[in-house]
Amino acid sequence: MWSETRTRAESAPVATATPSPKESSMSANPGTGFLRVEQLGKAYHADRPVFADVSFQIDRGEFVCIIGHSGCGKTTILNVLAGLDSASTGHAFMDGREIAGPSLERGVVFQGHALMPWLTVRQNIAFAVQSRWPDMDRAALKAHVEKFVGMVGLSNAIDKKPSQLSGGMKQRVGIARAFSIQPKMLLLDEPFGALDALTRGTIQDELMGIVRETQQTVFMITHDVDEAILLADRILLMTNGADAGGTYKPGGLAEVVVNPLPRSRTRAQLHHLDGYYDLRNHIVDFLVTRAKAH
Repeated sequence: MWSETRTRAESAPVATATPSPKESSMSANPGTGFLRVEQLGKAYHADRPVFADVSFQIDRGEFVCIIGHSGCGKTTILNVLAGLDSASTGHAFMDGREIAGPSLERGVVFQGHALMPWLTVRQNIAFAVQSRWPDMDRAALKAHVEKFVGMVGLSNAIDKKPSQLSGGMKQRVGIARAFSIQPKMLLLDEPFGALDALTRGTIQDELMGIVRETQQTVFMITHDVDEAILLADRILLMTNGADAGGTYKPGGLAEVVVNPLPRSRTRAQLHHLDGYYDLRNHIVDFLVTRAKAH
């Protein structure tokens, strides 16, 4: 009903059921290929790759989440896209150029906030902005930093140091810092995983608002099915490598799920939307019965 693609062994898109007109229009878009991942694989031992033959595209302005059990290679894929790791096989391209190392064109937000503790919120973000635009004058820098601090609701804490902030506030600073350099793509590695449910929900709403305002392209790792359904236009489902019948089968991309829910959805209304429970059950069923976790 939602799947736009295939198992790794198949070469052409296959729908799992007859889609509604709305779903057909969503999945028929051939895509711009702003980000292209082609036959990516990672092996620490040659005969037991963690994953193999992972291929997908992300359109400009699209929000894509990837879900799978620990050990399936989600973070490795994100690190390859960030230029922080290299694949054993395959290639990744962004905006027509192969990714070969870190770049300010790709902003990364990790689960840990990674702030410099001796700098204030303002100074942490200004440091990133000056790395991108070293010739920006003082007045423009001040206005630019304050704009993005305001976006995440931290204007009143702009001159505080990380030790004076809660965990949720620190993550907001990390998100503001990533957006402030205006990257072509934002990479999020479970940025809300360590937060309590209420704080997590608030920041999810803030992130959605900023992404819609900036039309940012986003690739995000999450273990939270509801978070993926709330945020993502498409959801990549990963399997783990496993031994089957005496033969090892590497993990990989099993399915790409198109989110048919209206993009204007909010956290409060999510569970009232037609199709939400069917979509959620489909993803949970995959994780429980088909992901082949170790």
